[in-house]
Amino acid sequence: MTTRNHSPAASVRIQSVDRAVDLLQAVAAASAEMATAPALARACGLNRATAWRLLKTLQARGLVALDESTGRYSIGLATVELGNAAGPDALIAAARPELERTCRETGETAALAVPGIGGLCYVDEVTPTAVLTASWLGRFVPVHATSTGKAMLAFLPADQVRRLLGGELRSFTATTITDPEALAAELAATRARGYGICAGELESSLYGVSAPVLDHTRRPLAVLSIWGPQDRVHEGLFADLGAVVVRAAARVSAAQRGAGWPDAPVVA
Repeated sequence: MTTRNHSPAASVRIQSVDRAVDLLQAVAAASAEMATAPALARACGLNRATAWRLLKTLQARGLVALDESTGRYSIGLATVELGNAAGPDALIAAARPELERTCRETGETAALAVPGIGGLCYVDEVTPTAVLTASWLGRFVPVHATSTGKAMLAFLPADQVRRLLGGELRSFTATTITDPEALAAELAATRARGYGICAGELESSLYGVSAPVLDHTRRPLAVLSIWGPQDRVHEGLFADLGAVVVRAAARVSAAQRGAGWPDAPVVA
């Protein structure tokens, strides 16, 4: 007679998997000072050699990322992708009021994008009723040729940026940034001012600004954008629109953390 095992899942756990999950959760919760391998090992009650091997395995699968210059670990993009696979409904719900507010305030399309395996995908948008505009819902966009993508890349660790960009950068229009050094400089500027810009880099007639929705470790969960045709969303308006989208993204971030509404951040 065959005997079925009715033991609960907790009784058949695999120790190495348990330890890897503990480390992944510790990386997610760690402050900058506590995100090194020795500190993470102590937090999880592991010896350094075991923690190092597990962290390297998680890094190889994209679940954590290592900043080689500081030795600090952070959550990897693959973890974000797994979270997004569960569905962005909660994030969309938190962002929707801000998209509506932003659209009313600017008279332009406000959109929300989340990272996925194919790049960044737009999952919600609010368009001005008096303006005929194309919908980008469900579309993936290249990360180097959009304000949305640059706003995400600017707040990711350098090794993840390299992995996402891959090889040669494709040119879409005359203004697409295809030189890696020029893109690196643009990402540094994006990080400093808090928002990304796009001057017709994917489609020559479309201009926009975007700001990341950051988690408690200041890593991007999603990106809010304001975009429209060049005659309405021109470079002379980037600073003003950037301030609007940075405030909106900060409020969504605070709502996601349950922290209430923060003061408007300083925009350089």
